[in-house]
Amino acid sequence: MKRLSLSRSVMLTAFVLLPLLGIFAQETSSVILGHRGGRNEQDENTLQAFQNAWNAGIHSFETDVHMTKDGALIIIHDSSLKRTCGVEGNVEEMTVAELRKIRTLKGNPLLFLNELLDFFHDKKGVYVEFEMKTSDKKLNPDVRIPVYCEKAAQAIKAKMPADAYWSMTSFDYRPLRYLHEHYPQIRLMLISGTPCNDQTIETARALGVQGLAVTLDGTTRAAMKKAHDAGLKVNLWPGKKVEDTLLAYYLGADFLCTDIPIETKKYFDKMVPQAKVKFGAP
Repeated sequence: MKRLSLSRSVMLTAFVLLPLLGIFAQETSSVILGHRGGRNEQDENTLQAFQNAWNAGIHSFETDVHMTKDGALIIIHDSSLKRTCGVEGNVEEMTVAELRKIRTLKGNPLLFLNELLDFFHDKKGVYVEFEMKTSDKKLNPDVRIPVYCEKAAQAIKAKMPADAYWSMTSFDYRPLRYLHEHYPQIRLMLISGTPCNDQTIETARALGVQGLAVTLDGTTRAAMKKAHDAGLKVNLWPGKKVEDTLLAYYLGADFLCTDIPIETKKYFDKMVPQAKVKFGAP
């Protein structure tokens, strides 16, 4: 038997799920986010990535924030520069001056938080999840956490548009606890590499956060209902294919994080126009 092409596979998935979308999806819209600006469509976490995605109608994003040796905040997923830039070194052990000289493998300069916030500053209908990349305790000992949190929270609060909807997220409990105590007005989300289940729900409630970002694989509608009943917004990831986003929508996710936001938007616009999805602030 011949394997189905990707486009035929997606169409078949939609044919099966299409009658179910209106029955099972939430009454409120689900928000589809460009993961790192759209990591499989763009040079991830660069200003070019966010500009291209924005111009394509993607106004909701997930991105990553590290802190340099001299206390600047930089938009990059890994501590190590090897994968994206082909050079040795960790951003937490380098200065801004050193990092300004480095380019990605595709030739783009590294992006700093203040530059990304300047890009969003005059935009309407923005949603952003800022992931706090502090989990490596060797690079980010406890003494750095308050400094990191203060810098990030103050910068984002000062520069994000007044009508923007944004959250600060992390795998690391430490910044979530700090912000919950010192900035209770900020929306917080716990990220977990496990599905939505009793344990992840209970951990999120114990931390006092408002959201939970968990893996699509293994998450059930029953678990999603428990999370919603507990007052949590849920982001399902990873979205590597359009089918992943369709499934996350079917499960009732509030937020859907995808590596291919532009392709996903084109698909939803053309094939599933009745789906209650947004590509900007909820």
